[in-house]
Amino acid sequence: MSKEVQENQKNQEVIVRFDNVLFEWGINKPILDGVSFTVRRGMKFTLMGQNGAGKSTIFGLISGAYVPESGIINVVKGVSIASALQVIPRDQLDLTVREFFEKCFQNKTSEKIYDIDPRIDDVLEVVNLKGHTKVHDKIIRTFSGGQQARLLLASAIIQDPDLLLLDEPTNNLDKAGIAHLTKFLIDYKKTVLVISHDAEFLNAFTQGVLYLDVYTKKIEQYVGNYFNVVKDITARVEKENMKNAQLQKEIQAKKDQANVFAYKGGRLRLVAKRMREKAEELEEEMVDVRKEDKSIRPFVIPSQPDLIGEILHISSFTTMKNGKIVKHKAKISLNKNHHLLLQGPNGIGKTTLLERLAGGHADGEKVKDGIRIGYYRQDFSTLNFEDTVYQSLSSAMLAGGEKLDEERMRSIAAGFLITGEFIRTKIGDLSEGQKGLVAFARLVLQKPGLLILDEPTNHINFRHLPVIAKALNEYKGAMILVSHVPEFVKQIRIDEILDLEK
Repeated sequence: MSKEVQENQKNQEVIVRFDNVLFEWGINKPILDGVSFTVRRGMKFTLMGQNGAGKSTIFGLISGAYVPESGIINVVKGVSIASALQVIPRDQLDLTVREFFEKCFQNKTSEKIYDIDPRIDDVLEVVNLKGHTKVHDKIIRTFSGGQQARLLLASAIIQDPDLLLLDEPTNNLDKAGIAHLTKFLIDYKKTVLVISHDAEFLNAFTQGVLYLDVYTKKIEQYVGNYFNVVKDITARVEKENMKNAQLQKEIQAKKDQANVFAYKGGRLRLVAKRMREKAEELEEEMVDVRKEDKSIRPFVIPSQPDLIGEILHISSFTTMKNGKIVKHKAKISLNKNHHLLLQGPNGIGKTTLLERLAGGHADGEKVKDGIRIGYYRQDFSTLNFEDTVYQSLSSAMLAGGEKLDEERMRSIAAGFLITGEFIRTKIGDLSEGQKGLVAFARLVLQKPGLLILDEPTNHINFRHLPVIAKALNEYKGAMILVSHVPEFVKQIRIDEILDLEK
């Protein structure tokens, strides 16, 4: 057998197989129900599905972090796997960069990695995070959100795995960071499975889609680039909706006829019974429409009442350049209904500035006394992970100056797809996307006078983004926005731009 034929056979090899896999989070909380799919060596797949559907759980099952209730998960022996998570675990934030990367290899080998420093240098070049003096001894916590996102990517890439699992890898990345990652994935010769809501990014390298339906809890497998697959799924959903609408008309007609005949008595009661049976048969033919196509309801973030005069004044601010703090003078004043866009590359100091404003620790920035601040942090650290969703929303409602009105709170929560058992779940047990929806629901209940948003598109399903953009566009208080997603920013009225780089 020629070397070329052997290579082709190897590339056709199935390296991951799910066969009728069932997985539950606790009793009566099924995530996957009879899921079957395959991943071949060298393929690059997108894993799609609604926030909370179980995409990250599938990564955990592949890597062996979770065990299914039933079914078979087969990963070919010898296949190495590395994951880049959405966020750096809280217990690793105080590690140095060297310790963080050494930890990547601890479960893979008992031997010490002696050439870790040059490996770190090489991988930081790949993720465009070079040029920092003494970077190996720097504490992870001191990096910006965008820089931490690059470190997460680097922690997976440094292992050079046969199967690379990336969970929302473009979150917090600026344009240059996304371009670097895209080129790396196009050139990467091994297998990649990616969870992301960034359509342009996915279309650059995706060869197929694994579509996890949150309602049926099964995977549908598609081959083709991302845009074509999404078009196919959309067309299929429209067809299913049209079929359901037609069936619904027939069902209602049969039920109406059955009611008429039932009242007439005699033999016509038997006809009525047959009509009802026919209606039941038609109901069984109706297709379960995907809940993924449900977006959050349109919403308004009410501003704090009686806002008068200057809400925020910035006379100076600091940035980080080549590892040094640089102070700049400014003259920025935000009043009611004034929207400021804060720009600049990863690591320049955007999140630091927002933290100082929200915490009242700024030197050259002053928030008017009595102004209620609604702060959406990219890492959700303003949320108490031990609280249930109910407790979190209740505290936001009280902070917004309202008495606790459970009916109103549940109505607002339902608009953000927070229903059923979801509301009694601990914040820490939610997916990152679900945490984002809770954070937006809290802003509605808080009624802030100053709204501070640090990368609010991170982790959020793309179907929700136009609804969120409209709410921000119409917000009547003062607002500061940081976002690296131009399509999102275009939909929001911006009155002033502060570019920290310029």
